[in-house]
Amino acid sequence: MILCLRGFRFSFYRNAEEEKLRATAWRFAFSSRAKSVVAMAANEEFTGNLKRQLAKLFDVSLKLTVPDEPSVEPLVAASALGKFGDYQCNNAMGLWSIIKGKGTQFKGPPAVGQALVKSLPTSEMVESCSVAGPGFINVVLSAKWMAKSIENMLIDGVDTWAPTLSVKRAVVDFSSPNIAKEMHVGHLRSTIIGDTLARMLEYSHVEVLRRNHVGDWGTQFGMLIEYLFEKFPDTDSVTETAIGDLQVFYKASKHKFDLDEAFKEKAQQAVVRLQGGDPVYRKAWAKICDISRTEFAKVYQRLRVELEEKGESFYNPHIAKVIEELNSKGLVEESEGARVIFLEGFDIPLMVVKSDGGFNYASTDLTALWYRLNEEKAEWIIYVTDVGQQQHFNMFFKAARKAGWLPDNDKTYPRVNHVGFGLVLGEDGKRFRTRATDVVRLVDLLDEAKTRSKLALIERGKDKEWTPEELDQTAEAVGYGAVKYADLKNNRLTNYTFSFDQMLNDKGNTAVYLLYAHARICSIIRKSGKDIDELKKTGKLALDHADERALGLHLLRFAETVEEACTNLLPSVLCEYLYNLSEHFTRFYSNCQVNGSPEETSRLLLCEATAIVMRKCFHLLGITPVYKI
Repeated sequence: MILCLRGFRFSFYRNAEEEKLRATAWRFAFSSRAKSVVAMAANEEFTGNLKRQLAKLFDVSLKLTVPDEPSVEPLVAASALGKFGDYQCNNAMGLWSIIKGKGTQFKGPPAVGQALVKSLPTSEMVESCSVAGPGFINVVLSAKWMAKSIENMLIDGVDTWAPTLSVKRAVVDFSSPNIAKEMHVGHLRSTIIGDTLARMLEYSHVEVLRRNHVGDWGTQFGMLIEYLFEKFPDTDSVTETAIGDLQVFYKASKHKFDLDEAFKEKAQQAVVRLQGGDPVYRKAWAKICDISRTEFAKVYQRLRVELEEKGESFYNPHIAKVIEELNSKGLVEESEGARVIFLEGFDIPLMVVKSDGGFNYASTDLTALWYRLNEEKAEWIIYVTDVGQQQHFNMFFKAARKAGWLPDNDKTYPRVNHVGFGLVLGEDGKRFRTRATDVVRLVDLLDEAKTRSKLALIERGKDKEWTPEELDQTAEAVGYGAVKYADLKNNRLTNYTFSFDQMLNDKGNTAVYLLYAHARICSIIRKSGKDIDELKKTGKLALDHADERALGLHLLRFAETVEEACTNLLPSVLCEYLYNLSEHFTRFYSNCQVNGSPEETSRLLLCEATAIVMRKCFHLLGITPVYKI
């Protein structure tokens, strides 16, 4: 008999002697591994994710306790209330259901829990473990280890706490306005949510390709170009100022298209010429696109959002070969003159070529997906649009799986996700619009937020204390931040009510409250008169008071929070963490004197750590922090 030990996994055994050898080998292998973990624990440092570090310890414990069940993964979670510990390991009950019929030595889940605790490697991070109820293992972390971990972050920087995801390159497709149309409040959510997802992924060591899939191709350009020729025969001299409001220009061309048959016919011919590469029409098309980009840039500059444009026109040259690939796999069929893909579970097929031979959204989106997978080598492709487009994404994702581009398991890479979001409502509960029933221009909305923020600061006399530049910069940071946070704090799937009064309130879960909280922390540090950078090098931090410890624990949960927000594509998770962080700090500051106390150095370091993590949260949410208020 030959015994093979490969990563602690074994071939089948034919008799009792082999079974005994196997058990001995498991015990040897994993006791050695446990000793290795214990040795490492002597100088154990925080690697960014508390939950993952604890899971590594419990993984060893599981292998030692039940060596015959190597596939069991540790189930570690933060304790919700903190009454019975900081974290829980919840494997005992599930493990008992697996082993109870296999002649186990254990008598029930509590006994399994006790065995897991007994086998847990010694670690500096764990103060104590106890078993409660039906086997729940409550873990209390060492306050000394927690304090040291925060000290290390203060020296090495908060980026050392960044989580590491399994994916290396992702595409985030967001914003995506249509050329020749104003960006309005409907684009706000896609732009803000997409930017935050990109920032969180970038922080988590993922290379992010930020894609602006603008609507810059299609039949509407025929009427726009012909209307441009009518109004401005000399198209070379056309400027943004001459055209004026793009939305008005678009509506005027659409009005003429609907009422004037001769114009409609010319517009349809213009589409053919444009798509055929006629240089005159291509030049007019480029002019319209450039004017739109100038308008879009005003919004992106205000929001401090970076995007790389790869619009519909970029993928147009690739569509034919992609459709041919799908056809060669037997996926494309004729239906009422169009070419479609029939998909199980859907009442209607996915049309990829229209009856007139033209392409549509599905053909462009399938081509963009093919390009992102094969040319850009993306492992995760995320689309940020409203929930109304959910069926379209479900259908073309399914077509891609049918073509073999994506695995059947939607959790396996390469993978795709549609990040849907609800509507922005007015305070009347209806879709947010102006009194003229038009959609609200995003530039106007952002400017009003800044104006209102500035007025609030002037009412507090800040125009007399600050320079005009400081007043303007703070008004911008608070105004734009308020708009962003009011959106991001909500579960993205729900509708939310847009209210300047609510979002600019300095009380409650608002950006204004959080920005002011950060500014207060900075003020506490300034008033101490101490050199905080020098304290980081020489000072020691202690978490002796209950509120100090609670604040320190919350700080250390930052990495796992960012990872959860990335994994579930929910920026609201990070917003909740940030608000709770400010609440923890308020309790700490209310009950623990900082300046002038015997613990001043330690508590100033805790203040600085809180400010650093708050600033990183603001950065991930695309909000500019303020340092005085």
